[in-house]
Amino acid sequence: MMALTGKLTKRLVEHLGPGRHGDGGGLYLVVDPSGARRWIVRVVVKGQKNKKGGPLRTDFGLGGADVVTINQARERALEYRRMAKQGSNPRFNARQEVPTFEEVAQQVHIDRMPTWKNAKHGQQWINTLRDYAFPRIGRMPIGSIDQPEVLMCLSPIWTEKHETAKRLAQRIKTVLDVARSKGFRSGENPVTSIKDAQVLPKVKTKVKHHKAMAWQDVPEFFADLKTRNAMAAKALMFTCLTGSRTGEVLGLQWDEIDFDECVWICPAHRMKTDVEHRVPLTDEMLMIIEPLKAMKSDYVFEGQKRHKPLSNMAMLMLLRRMNVEGVTVHGFRSTFRDWASEVANAPREMAEMSLAHQVGSDVERAYARSDLLDKRRDLMELWSEYVSRGGSGANISLLSEKS
Repeated sequence: MMALTGKLTKRLVEHLGPGRHGDGGGLYLVVDPSGARRWIVRVVVKGQKNKKGGPLRTDFGLGGADVVTINQARERALEYRRMAKQGSNPRFNARQEVPTFEEVAQQVHIDRMPTWKNAKHGQQWINTLRDYAFPRIGRMPIGSIDQPEVLMCLSPIWTEKHETAKRLAQRIKTVLDVARSKGFRSGENPVTSIKDAQVLPKVKTKVKHHKAMAWQDVPEFFADLKTRNAMAAKALMFTCLTGSRTGEVLGLQWDEIDFDECVWICPAHRMKTDVEHRVPLTDEMLMIIEPLKAMKSDYVFEGQKRHKPLSNMAMLMLLRRMNVEGVTVHGFRSTFRDWASEVANAPREMAEMSLAHQVGSDVERAYARSDLLDKRRDLMELWSEYVSRGGSGANISLLSEKS
């Protein structure tokens, strides 16, 4: 039989940079930014429509380029196209031989791309498997993987890189579950049995807290920031006053601010909790951001590049230039939380909501209809006054009376 030919060559497969490179006939070589290379084929299934009524186009993983040669990829792509042309969905009628662990993992990665919170998360998911699973079990038939094989992946990093090992275990479990649903495996998932049997030793992990400034030192620090014209100083002042996360502040855009109601509405997709969060804006906060309107940028805190936000390292580098040792930007959230509890006597629920932390169980949150915006506004007013005026004239007892 004459060999199938296309645009790609063995040399190109080995040396092409990141991107999707077509070979023809719907076959593509996908090169990740990490350098990982895999084959996919895009087919149109005859007689089947997508949700919008158009042709059903679907991508299928054919395996990693280090395992599947270019000719093998072309043959498999041809097989998938033939099935699709006959109206048979390759997802359910693929070749009958049992695929390898890596092949299934790559397919799971492709299938779940639309569900990733962002591209970085999706890349981290497959990178963990690439680094710790593929070298050991990647080429093994998915149906032959059991506890010993899973332990080969987990044991070397279980103690030294425990958080990574836990993520790896979960991702291996997902791949094996998908393989079972497609008929390539049977029986209990070995990851589950390893966990239930407590085969691996318990590892005590210490919670790493971000280093925070004492609340007593904030007024003097804030006064120093006021003397600086750098955008990083303005962003850091706003971060300190709002108690918000670094990413939330740096990603702040003008259309998120309601100046009439004096509230910043951070959309759910930018929040760690995936829940919209309203931040009451005090006079001090508004004094920081209102002059920045003149820059006519999409972002409130614009960086060196036009219409791009400030770098996520800018505020930390400013702290270093100010010789502020042992403090992180994120730590100002802890600073505010300590002050709210020790000085303002704020109820726990109010203080936690101010930091956009989830409070209570799922059931309790389902019945909690209020985000306590008005009461949180009183708390933030007191915090702003304390920070910007060193506490002078701040009637801290006022909060207790109102709450």
